[in-house]
Amino acid sequence: MTAPARLRFMLITASPERAAEAERAGVDRIFVDLETLGKRERQAGRSTVISGHTLEDAARVRKVLGSSALLVRVNPLHEGTAAEVEGAIGAGAGLLMLPMLRSAAELGAVSRLVAGRAELVALVETREAAERIDEVAAVPGLSEIYVGLNDLSLSLGLDFLFEPLASGLVDRLAAAARRAGLPFGFGGVARVGEGLLPAELVLGEHLRLGSTAVILSRAFHEGPGVDLATEVGRLREVEERLRRRTPAEVEQDRARTQETIEKIARERRR
Repeated sequence: MTAPARLRFMLITASPERAAEAERAGVDRIFVDLETLGKRERQAGRSTVISGHTLEDAARVRKVLGSSALLVRVNPLHEGTAAEVEGAIGAGAGLLMLPMLRSAAELGAVSRLVAGRAELVALVETREAAERIDEVAAVPGLSEIYVGLNDLSLSLGLDFLFEPLASGLVDRLAAAARRAGLPFGFGGVARVGEGLLPAELVLGEHLRLGSTAVILSRAFHEGPGVDLATEVGRLREVEERLRRRTPAEVEQDRARTQETIEKIARERRR
């Protein structure tokens, strides 16, 4: 599959000031995260953040955006989903993301609530959703598939979040998205020269798989002296260089990425 003209970069923030800065830096989507249900218990012991964002945050962020889209992640399907969907759309969300789905029926229920008023993104991060990916991809009203590697690796009992990439599972999910004619993205990416799995290898896999979107890690807007525009520009430079690889170089990078992931996973199991 041919990769898009450029990856859509997404940044998670509830700060209007940071959102405006991100848009100026060339970030395509601002990601406001409402998900809290079950997340703390599920991700205990992992270096993750419970965002604690609100619908009011989403509305404030939307007011400062021009070219960048607002994406809101709601909670997993529950008794309050209808109210969350209405609130997110009312706040100006152009995209809604449903996490922790386990069946096409769950996604279909949310699709009917959205009723075409925003793009619907399925966050595939459970064993059940991955096993039923063709059913999930066929849900009417679905606009995009995104693979959440952190929770997916937890659901599969794995030790390192990128193991589904090394095992070929992400390849299979990407293939299902292609069959359904849907855009596809996965995981997150660190700043250039950083990350347990280096950003250059992660971006290489996005381009190999025809991914259209990736979340920028917290390292892009946390810590002293981080200039977001500079860091996004460096990532774009790497992306463009990787697009010029030969097929042999793409395969070499894939093999190196797999080897690196498997080494990290082995060390964590010791």
